[in-house]
Amino acid sequence: MEMLSLIFTIFFLVLAPRTQADASIPHKFANSNHTNNWAVLVDTSRFWFNYRHVANVLSIYRSVKRLGIPDSQIILMIADDMACNPRNPRPATVFNNANQHINVYGDDVEVDYRGYEVTVENFVRLLTGRLPPGTPRSKQLLSDEGSNILIYLTGHGGDGFLKFQDSEEITNQEMSDALEQMWQKQRYHEVFFIIDTCQAASMYERFYSPNILAVGSSLVGEDSLSHHVDPAIGVYIIDRYTFYALEFLESIKPNSDRTVAEFLKVCPKSVCISTVGVRTDLYKRNPEEVPITDFFGSVRPIEVIKEIIQVRLPDIPKAATENESHSTKKYVYVPPFINFSDDIKQY
Repeated sequence: MEMLSLIFTIFFLVLAPRTQADASIPHKFANSNHTNNWAVLVDTSRFWFNYRHVANVLSIYRSVKRLGIPDSQIILMIADDMACNPRNPRPATVFNNANQHINVYGDDVEVDYRGYEVTVENFVRLLTGRLPPGTPRSKQLLSDEGSNILIYLTGHGGDGFLKFQDSEEITNQEMSDALEQMWQKQRYHEVFFIIDTCQAASMYERFYSPNILAVGSSLVGEDSLSHHVDPAIGVYIIDRYTFYALEFLESIKPNSDRTVAEFLKVCPKSVCISTVGVRTDLYKRNPEEVPITDFFGSVRPIEVIKEIIQVRLPDIPKAATENESHSTKKYVYVPPFINFSDDIKQY
């Protein structure tokens, strides 16, 4: 049956009649050399008043998952569980809009690092692959030299640092050195580094590894501001930069030809209030020619053919099917090793 399913799948994907519009191939289709996509999404803040940071990271999680990156290739780190917080009037939900259009927590979210597992040490070990033996696969970044990695960070930051759990910090130098280790160990092909914090641009100032495109929600000396309050819960519900980034991503489909350059302009100063910073000097490709799905979508390696291929179904011997229907039983009764009833009688 598996063989037949595979053959029929190939038939419908390759041999089925197509219109000229369906057969057209975007000119950027073959420009990227990466073979797989990963996403590392990190919320570093605890406490109820930082609800918006959880909504930020879950909004990006929902988008990359919708665009095709599977949970097995998404590392989600959330420092606090707002969905189950006693102050949450709507348990098991996290919304990124006061109108409650989208429950970004959903019913199938897979959190890989939760609560006090979200530390600077675990984050750096995750990126560099220096995890202890026996670490579950879901907690590992199993990328390689063909991986495009989206790294998204949100929380409280300052000039040259990002807070974790309000008790420790990762500096911009430590972040830069971690990415350099990834490059030296061939753990990525390209990295899209996005950070939504105050003075966010300071976190990528010291990057020196190749093939990194970086964007921050604010320049050094600027605060990254929240978007709006939800009166039902009494706290800000999402940050400005992530709000407009999500608005852009909601219009993207897996086969979209929208570019990274368009994404870099999603939050102009007129709506963000802070100035979005971008660093492209380490990135070889022109962002105007890079599809946004190179980082937010999933790679599906296929070979495009224009000629018709005749596929012949294999002959299934009749005797083989009859033997399968009259197969012997797989289970037999085995008596216990010890007959306790005999011991009881002797007693």
